[in-house]
Amino acid sequence: MSFIIESIGTAVPHHSINQEDAARFAGSCCEEGEKKQKLVSALYRRAGVKIRHSVVLKASTNGASAQQDFYRPMLAATERGPSTGRRMQRYRNAATELAGQAIAAALSKAETQANAITHLVTVSCSGFHAPGFDIAMIREFRMPANVSRTHIGFMGCHGALNGLRVAKAFAEADPAARVLMCAVELCSLHHQYGWNPDRIVSNSLFADGAAAVVGRAKPERSMRKRAKGPRQLTACGSVILPDTEDLMSWSIGNHGFEMTLSPRVPEVIRQSLRPKLESWLGRQHTSIEEIGSWAIHPGGPRILDACAEAARLNGEALKPSRCVLENYGNMSSPTVLFILKKLAAENAPGPCVLLAFGPGLTIEMALLKEL
Repeated sequence: MSFIIESIGTAVPHHSINQEDAARFAGSCCEEGEKKQKLVSALYRRAGVKIRHSVVLKASTNGASAQQDFYRPMLAATERGPSTGRRMQRYRNAATELAGQAIAAALSKAETQANAITHLVTVSCSGFHAPGFDIAMIREFRMPANVSRTHIGFMGCHGALNGLRVAKAFAEADPAARVLMCAVELCSLHHQYGWNPDRIVSNSLFADGAAAVVGRAKPERSMRKRAKGPRQLTACGSVILPDTEDLMSWSIGNHGFEMTLSPRVPEVIRQSLRPKLESWLGRQHTSIEEIGSWAIHPGGPRILDACAEAARLNGEALKPSRCVLENYGNMSSPTVLFILKKLAAENAPGPCVLLAFGPGLTIEMALLKEL
């Protein structure tokens, strides 16, 4: 049995910052020195991002620099920005608001009442609190008090694929289930100070966003007529690459969550992805050459380039991923759903492969087909 995606709703914070403006801000959080400031600007230009949204902004880039007062300029070598506690306070309020916007959009597009939801799956790796935003969503949308809740935390950029796997399992176990899955990340709350090129690269990519999915085991007849693009989740796959645990990490520090992203990651993907994909797709009785569209998480331009080379994809196949990266940045777990929503709007052909990477180093995959 498959999991049918009835709708996808997305949301981003109201204010945004363009990449040139973001590079100037990042420079204020690093050690002084003309050479280092130029390197920061160069790293930001290479990120493949033009604009990003953030919950810390009070005004957008618009003829003048974006405005915020959450991060202070680095006035001393020991300055590391707000404490993790303060960042989590901001997460608690902002994540609830953003998740609510994405869920409202998804419910509306699915023409579904919140009281019909039987299972709620939430995903986030950029903040935690209890009761969590899942409880807040149940209260805000007046979902049944006995709705089954599952939270998927700290899985990284592939978290939404883990969420879809869980949603699929619920639908397979209960054909009457109506599942709501929501991924929300506020990555801009974890901007890191100081001079560390790897973390500056992370700072140049990450952004805030939320995405929600409404789905069920079987589509209604009316949905078959209006559905666009691949919506039928038929298979999920996961593989941990050996001896790669040191290449990517996401840990809790005293001043936010700290990202480690080795420059070796694209090369490992380039060498490892194709045989893993071929093996998994073979078990689904299909092949790379038969895939009609791709939703590949844009961890960065070099990771997308590595995927394209490994799977031998042309520029058009990666265009949706590059477009989302350019206009939204890397929002971690919700990002792949932004891409899938774009593919649906473009009536992209199926089958469609969703692909994302996370600490482990782990490759997460999902296969969607047209109804």
